[in-house]
Amino acid sequence: MRGPHNIWRLIRTGATFERTGAMRVILDAMDAPPPLRVAARILGWPFKWLGEKGDPNLPPAVRALQALGPAYIKFGQILSTRPDVVGSDMAQELRVLQDSLPPFDIETAKAQVAHELEQPVEAIFSEFSEPVAAASIAQVHKARLRGSDELVAVKVLRPGIERAFRKDIDAFYFAAGMIELLSPSSRRLRPNDVIQHFEGVVNGELDLRLESAAASEFAANTENDEGFQLPQVKWGFSGRSVMTMSWAEGVPLGDNDAIDTAGHDREVLSERVLQLFLNHALRDGFFHADMHQGNLKVAPNGDIIAYDFGIMGHIDEYTRRVYAEILFGFIRRDYKRVAQVHFEAGYVPATQDVDEFARALRAVGEPIFGMDAAHISMGKLLSYLFEVTERFGMETRTELILLQRTMVVVEGVARSLDPNMNIWTVAKPVVESYIKDSIGPRAMANDLRKTAMVLARFGPRLPGMIENILLQQTQTPPPAKPSKWLRRFILLSIGAGTGAVAMLTWLVVG
Repeated sequence: MRGPHNIWRLIRTGATFERTGAMRVILDAMDAPPPLRVAARILGWPFKWLGEKGDPNLPPAVRALQALGPAYIKFGQILSTRPDVVGSDMAQELRVLQDSLPPFDIETAKAQVAHELEQPVEAIFSEFSEPVAAASIAQVHKARLRGSDELVAVKVLRPGIERAFRKDIDAFYFAAGMIELLSPSSRRLRPNDVIQHFEGVVNGELDLRLESAAASEFAANTENDEGFQLPQVKWGFSGRSVMTMSWAEGVPLGDNDAIDTAGHDREVLSERVLQLFLNHALRDGFFHADMHQGNLKVAPNGDIIAYDFGIMGHIDEYTRRVYAEILFGFIRRDYKRVAQVHFEAGYVPATQDVDEFARALRAVGEPIFGMDAAHISMGKLLSYLFEVTERFGMETRTELILLQRTMVVVEGVARSLDPNMNIWTVAKPVVESYIKDSIGPRAMANDLRKTAMVLARFGPRLPGMIENILLQQTQTPPPAKPSKWLRRFILLSIGAGTGAVAMLTWLVVG
């Protein structure tokens, strides 16, 4: 329903942005072209009096988004992960939108829990606290399970939040279409793709069963990670609108005084949080994409605890290898190899000059490596790298942007614990280990094993597939000899049918 009925919503949005002063700030951050600025001004200024006033103590953009409600707050949070769209300064400013809404009353929360779990709250929990945290989509209560006395965190969706989000997302799509229509040059920012990304994230967060599943998968991947733990999902007390996990007891990772008082080594914690993130991203391809201090604690035994799994990042195996080679190339200052990796992956068009690209990468890397160790920033490197690749025709890749944003956040967390840490020294063993396991001879043997397994699964169907191809060949004038593709397929099929099992056995046993 992305029709003209959304115009009223856009007028109200534009009026609020105009009234709070956010319109100019956001358009400046996005480097919006003149036609878009004029259209926004026309949309907002005459109706300024219809806009929400907001909290004058907040920065303009944050003030406007908070005044417009949950969907806009969540959109601001997502935009904070897209410095390529709004700029690094605006992305940093929008991060204060975490846990920024007033909570809804406890009786409403209890009613929702009772409805979802189909029994009274008092039958499940012996204690159920007032909200301890409230965000744009849900809020959290501290509770105690009846019978076991175990402390748990109960996350409850805001009432009516799904319907409200659907309406606002509909308006966002309408606005994105209007932006592309009025300003073709803005298409490089891919506004429709940004909204689509936002919708995907929100859909995942509106069904707490998906967040529970993400938490469970993350726990399975990291169960052997030393110095790291996750709260356990209580599946029997979780559903679409309620998620229950064991309570994470510890010191907030952002409170250095409390960390020191508890006797924890901040240098060790600083290195651990960075290496854990790199391991999760490279080894597993599944990482916590919202690892700010508010979602991290230090357990009494010194372990790092992560929670809130609404935003998780996923990278396929091939992209992980590319990312690792890029990082490793920069660590070794091998800019030619970094350039070649970009071309091999298809990130940069083949029409560009690889040597010229390598020189541009050198201009990115050398100034950073010339800095004092305390000022070397992997996040800045990745940010500069994306600027260069954009000049050479690389299109925005959402999974890499999310990875870069999380890298910047994790680096900030690590430096807040130890301002003097050397990012590259800490990252090097993790990246080298991944390169050794995933790009060397061992990785080649593993790739062959996976290929053999796929061919073996198709073994019983290969004769029929070959017969169908031969029948198709007989229905058309036959060429002088079988095509090169057909000859290769027949040889591959015969080899797969007779040798796949033997190859698989040799790779696994031998």
